Amino acid sequence: MPAPFLPLPPTDRVLSPRTGWTRAHWEAVADHLLDSVVPFATPDFAQYRLPGRNSWSGVVCDGLEGYARTFLLAAFRIAGAGGAVDGHLIERYARGLAAGTDPSSGEAWPVLTDCSQQMVEAASIAVGLHETRPWIWDRLDTAVQQRVVDWFSGFVGGRTWDNNWRLFQVVSEQFLASVGAPFSQSDIDGGLDRIEDWYLGDGWYTDGDGRNFDYYGGWAMHLYPLLWARIAGAEDGGRAREYRERLGRFLADYPHFFGGDGAPVHQGRSLAYRFAATAPVWMGALADCSPLAPGLTRRLASGAVRHFVERGAPDERGLLTLGWHRTFLPATQPYSGPASPYWASKGFLGLLLPADHPVWTAREAALPVEESDHCTALPVPGWLLHGTRHDGIVRLVNHGSDHNPLTGPAQDDPHYAKFGYSTATAPESAQHAWERAVDGHLALLAPDGTASRRLRIHPLHCDGRTAASRHDALLPGSDEAVPIESASVLHGPWEVRVHRVGGARHAAVREGGYAVADAEPPYVETGPGWALARTANGLTSAVIALHGWDEQAAVAREVAANAFGSHSATPYLSRAARPEGAGADEGAGADAGAGAGAGAGTDAGAGVHVTLVVLSQDTVDPGALRQAIRCEVRGDRVRLSFPGADPVEVPTRS
Repeated sequence: MPAPFLPLPPTDRVLSPRTGWTRAHWEAVADHLLDSVVPFATPDFAQYRLPGRNSWSGVVCDGLEGYARTFLLAAFRIAGAGGAVDGHLIERYARGLAAGTDPSSGEAWPVLTDCSQQMVEAASIAVGLHETRPWIWDRLDTAVQQRVVDWFSGFVGGRTWDNNWRLFQVVSEQFLASVGAPFSQSDIDGGLDRIEDWYLGDGWYTDGDGRNFDYYGGWAMHLYPLLWARIAGAEDGGRAREYRERLGRFLADYPHFFGGDGAPVHQGRSLAYRFAATAPVWMGALADCSPLAPGLTRRLASGAVRHFVERGAPDERGLLTLGWHRTFLPATQPYSGPASPYWASKGFLGLLLPADHPVWTAREAALPVEESDHCTALPVPGWLLHGTRHDGIVRLVNHGSDHNPLTGPAQDDPHYAKFGYSTATAPESAQHAWERAVDGHLALLAPDGTASRRLRIHPLHCDGRTAASRHDALLPGSDEAVPIESASVLHGPWEVRVHRVGGARHAAVREGGYAVADAEPPYVETGPGWALARTANGLTSAVIALHGWDEQAAVAREVAANAFGSHSATPYLSRAARPEGAGADEGAGADAGAGAGAGAGTDAGAGVHVTLVVLSQDTVDPGALRQAIRCEVRGDRVRLSFPGADPVEVPTRS
């Protein structure tokens, strides 16, 4: 571990047999993060101007972000210790508050205006001030308190973006109410009323209109309503009761998103917030609504933070950078500046729980993936989660989240458009790789190689071990919208994808598996109807043709395209364009292990492509798998037979 963590007490293997972490580790990491940003503070600590790429909001707002997001961490540390921390920590943030709200200080924060980034940061300051009230707010001069109120008053009657930002206004104005300052109850009620439109059941919110499912559901949509309840003193009744019930339902499935090494599934935007993904787990304990055993709560949270600490976050300077393990800008968004990753502070919410709370004193419990193989269907977001105990990998099969509005123009963000995500891989997100669109994608190809895109995803079903969706692909070079219906069937560590291309049956088609990445180029191998890529530590991605593909398979290599390593590789299958009037698909799958009926007739299975997708830490033998899994295609039906299991029929209806 990095040097700052070496003086910690000996690992308590009785209390924490899986991570070795105790509350002392959490406090040490928090202190290290807070100490490490001090050299980048302005003279009166109102801004922390960290090194790195600036956001589109500019250097001053980025400096405010540095104050606000690290203050959130400081607040949890101060309040969790009952104020028994180094006095300089309290003084730094009190002094920064005074300077940031003083227009003449030279370090003044930008005023709050409609839809400004300052609104996001103000919410963190409001939460921090509430949690540290006895040690900071109550000790401020009256003049400073008034300046703070004046700054926050920009929220009153203001307009925010119509998504999770509505909640920043809610908590900030509730803070104003808590200190007796002017506020708008209609702003608060309006924001809380609005999120009701986005609650779709089973614990799931979409972040604004559309199918925006990602970690914002946990670190924003569930978190802020219950933070509002803490500030309002309304933790037990009315709206708060509903929020607690919803969070409890969400948490029942949430541990399935975490791998045996502690990593969360790598999906969605703002991934630089990293272990902020643990915030809803801590909030469940804090609001006394969690269905999780206390030892599971700590094991999940400690495992996630330890995962990043041991892999370069924070870095050798003690800073959290824009990236996943280390700096990787292609996986970030232009709204993120150098201090944006400090929303990871939300992951330290558990420090508000007293040291004798069961989450700190209970013996660690196993994650679901540490106990057994599992498959979890989440119909609301349209996801299947499947984890395998022997390698600790959790995979997310996506048939429902696209981060697009319900109507109008759409795009295929690589962190939403892929069919598969996991705890061990990331999508190829650099521009040059995005343009090729190989990994996790079924593409129609123009003669020049330009790939169609998976834009707006229309979920069809998600239940048990199967899920399906449809998207309309624009054939490159034309205005023709081609409906593609896709289904996933899970069996242990394997996923079989069945695609039916409803039109343009004779266009070239390509399907890529998971991209694996490492510091060194992955080993690659191809054979008849299959391809694989393997990293030095044995992580293997493979695609195996079962029906509708040419025998020749390949691997796409990329450099500086993946958050998990400088060198990445994606195995893929393809089918060359067929002349108009050509017969049925007679490529791979018609013979090799595909069963008697596959490819029979002049049009049987036309436009149907069936692929076995594998991501495993095990040895993968593509030839043996191809022989073991039978795929029978007759018209619009696909029948799959796995070893030792009943056959599965997959309808394709395009």
